[in-house]
Amino acid sequence: MRVQKVERGQTQLRVDDLHFYLYERTLHPELFQINKIARLQQRRYSAEIWALGLAHLVTFQFESGFVTELVCPHNEILPKGGLSTSFRFRGERDHTQTLDNGLTYILSSQVERLTPQVFPSTHRDLVRHAQRKGLFVTFPDLEIDGVAPFTYVDYEARDHEFHVYAYHSFPDDLTILKTQSIFELQPERRSR
Repeated sequence: MRVQKVERGQTQLRVDDLHFYLYERTLHPELFQINKIARLQQRRYSAEIWALGLAHLVTFQFESGFVTELVCPHNEILPKGGLSTSFRFRGERDHTQTLDNGLTYILSSQVERLTPQVFPSTHRDLVRHAQRKGLFVTFPDLEIDGVAPFTYVDYEARDHEFHVYAYHSFPDDLTILKTQSIFELQPERRSR
């Protein structure tokens, strides 16, 4: 999945093209152009995050299996096997799902369309924060009036939860897609 310049001020990818996919499996890296990767290991789970242009993927592995969150444009080559949920991003949306393997997955998403006066300062604030932690990929060759599209994915690992905060900036549309996901394991049973 490559973001290419069509002409000044236009990218092939728009926020309206992005879909959400939740898989109960891993996805093969050859399906994507991966810009950056973060890996982490906790006692009860491991996670891998891929920045994919103006998109992202999170794979969460735990004792009972895998769960993969994918935010990307609709693509016919994506596998149907293991697909649990999918939808197009529009406005605000919350989604909660308890999977057969005992994991609870929670997603809050917002397509935030800003005014020309507000977008640059919001964009600048996110870029400042992104340069301190998380995965940050910017696309300066697609810059418009000093504002470049970016993907920023931050995360927080807890004992039985993994939180992911993703921001995808689309200066052409003065829009930011924000997602917050929680991968929640059942608390461990304590022996008596």
